[in-house]
Amino acid sequence: MSSPLDPLSNSLTLQTIQSIEKLNLPIMQKHHLRILVHCLAILNSISSDNSFFSDQENLLRQWCNNESRKFNDPKFSDLLYEQLALTAKKLNLFSQKIGKDIKDLDIEDLVILVEEGTEAHLN
Repeated sequence: MSSPLDPLSNSLTLQTIQSIEKLNLPIMQKHHLRILVHCLAILNSISSDNSFFSDQENLLRQWCNNESRKFNDPKFSDLLYEQLALTAKKLNLFSQKIGKDIKDLDIEDLVILVEEGTEAHLN
C-alpha cells in the first residue's frame, strides 16, 4: 500500500492522505504518520543527495528561514528548524536501522516507526 510522496512538493498529496486514513491505526498514530510523511517530503525536497544530515544542515536552516518569512515571525524559524532537525535525525536513524536510504522510506516504513514509538512509550 505504498503511496508515493510528491517529490516536487513539500505537502502531502490527496492520495497519501487518503491512504493514511484507510490504515487501521488509532487517530493519534495517523496524525503522527501524516506529520512524518510531511517532514520526509520537506527533507527530500531540500536535500540534494541521500546523506541528508551529514552536510545539509545549512540547507535546512535556510529553508526554515525562508518559510518563517511568510509569517513575519523570526522565532518560528528556530522552532521549525529544531523540530525538522529532530525529525530528520529520527528518520535517518530509522532508515539506517532498516537498511534503507532516507529517500527510499515509504508509508509502510513510517507506520513501523510510528508503531515502534507507541510501543516504546507503553513499555
